[in-house]
Amino acid sequence: MRHLWAEQALTDRGWEKNVRVTIGVDGVISTVEANCPAPQSVAEGESFGILLPAPTNLHSHAFQRALAGMTETRGQDPRDSFWTWRKLMYRFLDHLTPDDIEAITGFVQMEMLEAGYAAACEFHYVHHQAGGISYDDIGELSSRVIAATAETGIGLTLLPVLYEHGGCDGRVLGPGQIRFGNSPERFQKLFEAAGKALDVLPDDSRLGVAPHSLRAVSQEGLTFAAGLAPKAPLHMHIAEQTAEIEEIQAAWGKRPMEWLLENHEVDNRWCLIHSTHMEPHETEGLARSGAVAGLCPITESSLGDGIFDGVRYLAAGGKFGIGSDSNIRISLAEELRTLEYSQRLRDRGRAVLATATQSTGRVLLEGAALGGAQAGQRNAGVLKAGKTADIFALDANAVDLLGKEGDALLDSYIFAGDDRMITDVWSAGRHLVKEGRHIKHDLLVERYKKTMKSLRDRV
Repeated sequence: MRHLWAEQALTDRGWEKNVRVTIGVDGVISTVEANCPAPQSVAEGESFGILLPAPTNLHSHAFQRALAGMTETRGQDPRDSFWTWRKLMYRFLDHLTPDDIEAITGFVQMEMLEAGYAAACEFHYVHHQAGGISYDDIGELSSRVIAATAETGIGLTLLPVLYEHGGCDGRVLGPGQIRFGNSPERFQKLFEAAGKALDVLPDDSRLGVAPHSLRAVSQEGLTFAAGLAPKAPLHMHIAEQTAEIEEIQAAWGKRPMEWLLENHEVDNRWCLIHSTHMEPHETEGLARSGAVAGLCPITESSLGDGIFDGVRYLAAGGKFGIGSDSNIRISLAEELRTLEYSQRLRDRGRAVLATATQSTGRVLLEGAALGGAQAGQRNAGVLKAGKTADIFALDANAVDLLGKEGDALLDSYIFAGDDRMITDVWSAGRHLVKEGRHIKHDLLVERYKKTMKSLRDRV
């Protein structure tokens, strides 16, 4: 058993003081007790300032971390956009080797842990060699993601991506995309290989499936993917860009979310990434479905995607989680802050996601923790007996937290603070971040530096 004691903690009962959390050897919380004396020795437990449920990062393309800062200049196109960024990304990934992908994944997972995420859903779509030829082991690159995860210790929900064609007209995959492509038959072999490779990770790891988008899979392919593992997590990009919506509407006769809700049994195993451009009836329909809206505010801002209708969605009881997507900046606090600020800019108001009983920060963190756990199928998201011990700690002595209690702590962390407030992180009870640094920080950073130098020489 391991005992954690905190001056304040956000538990399933709300804010409590002098809290002792006991974690079993299986990484599951066995008790959460308030009004306990502080430990007097290491044998009695470790003391922390503030304990919080650590969210799952529900949407990551790990390899894109290596592109951070490299796409902020304008090319020959007079209007830069998501689509011009995508061309740059495709050119870049042609140079990535399995060793590169493993090193980049390890580095960004370390950053996620240091930012307060306990787990990550890896939306993994680079499967083949440049030119689209399979590796001898069709699951080679999935195995590299898993190897990086074994090093970092982060909780993993691996989501191999089915990508069939380059658009609704069935056009063949172009340069870059060809590394993603699979028929349903080949994808099933890849999916099975990824499942076997996951055996080396702890029991809290999960395997899901990700039909990339309505643009990139056929209607038959989507049905196949949904049925491949009927109880597993199912993630998909949807309604991110207006051009995508127009293409789907022209080809399939409905807006993307509208078509999906009418033609598939969307429920709590689904996570719909972005869901940016929806009409009110789609927003409310998604909320009623029980699925999670996978929001990636930093990436959506970077790519100029648009603003999710968060006010309407939460008012309808919708569930959401947070993802770092392109990984250009890894910061849980900034993702949450950007989500709220986008709503304020659109509606010209303040504290728009707060409720009569909970502050903005409380709504954001609890929502992200619960929604991320659902999306990753982790038995986590709240500090409660019987739940997986995904936890992070804040420094109660941080300048902006001094003398504050309850929801004001979360508001100060999200809107005045940053990752420097985070002292410790546990993933399924694994104590991976101590005093703000991952336990293998130096090793992972050095490996990433060597990889980036090699990539610069090649690109």
